[in-house]
Amino acid sequence: MSQSNNTTPPTSEKLQKVLARAGLGSRREMETAISDGRVKVNSQVAKLGDRVEARDKVSFDDRPVSLRPEEEVPRRVIMYNKPEGELCTRKDPEGRRTVFERLPRLKGERWIAIGRLDINTSGLLLFTTDGELANRLMHPSTQVEREYAVRVMGEVKREHIVAMVDGVMLEDGPARFTDVQEFGGEGINTWFHVVILEGRNREVRRLWESQELTVSRLKRVRYGNIFLDKRAKAGEWVELSQDEVDDLATLANLEARKVPALTPDEKNRWSRDKHKRRPVQAMRKPKRNQ
Repeated sequence: MSQSNNTTPPTSEKLQKVLARAGLGSRREMETAISDGRVKVNSQVAKLGDRVEARDKVSFDDRPVSLRPEEEVPRRVIMYNKPEGELCTRKDPEGRRTVFERLPRLKGERWIAIGRLDINTSGLLLFTTDGELANRLMHPSTQVEREYAVRVMGEVKREHIVAMVDGVMLEDGPARFTDVQEFGGEGINTWFHVVILEGRNREVRRLWESQELTVSRLKRVRYGNIFLDKRAKAGEWVELSQDEVDDLATLANLEARKVPALTPDEKNRWSRDKHKRRPVQAMRKPKRNQ
């Protein structure tokens, strides 16, 4: 194990990058795991800033981690159509449904969410086994477009649109839409499609709220060059094709890599998971007392 300094050999890599590539989580999640003392390198508790080489022995929660070269790591991506009411977390202490419950099970890896959606937002979520791909696509410097269909309550004036395209100051810094298109509506509700280049918490809603307008429905319909389509209905997922995964890799400035074929065991497991359904009564909202 080597420390980060100017003499670090080029064969070493940041520990969190290696762990993310192994499919254990995003870089940010791995940085947290390292800070929490859950990672060891050569039997010593690792620290943020540590770098590793192929000969190092790494463990995560006392389980050995295989340090595979980047070109040997499988790259799978699935598209999930998130319904409203699901959380973008692996476990919820209140027992609410999470987006990970319906995803196909993996052996020795885990799905990493490329971005998040809040509980009241539906639509496109991407998951991958490649932590570096997830990190690149989420990083603000990559400038990946996110497109949303938004239903807005209230009278939307031209000056509102101009202000949000020019940019407004939110509590966590400036924000703006790069494009706004109106799609009509009924009564006091109007549908728009908007595009942003970051994924800050509730950014789309807060931009409209800055104009004293309320978002009554919000659905993500595109992430980069991947559009939500009829292949995945609400609560369903579909694995992306080789061309789609290659396009995402190109967008993230990564080399294309062959999507591995499913083993017979994976085919059976993924097929069962795809048709798994939670009991209907568990999805219903409790009735209010009359």
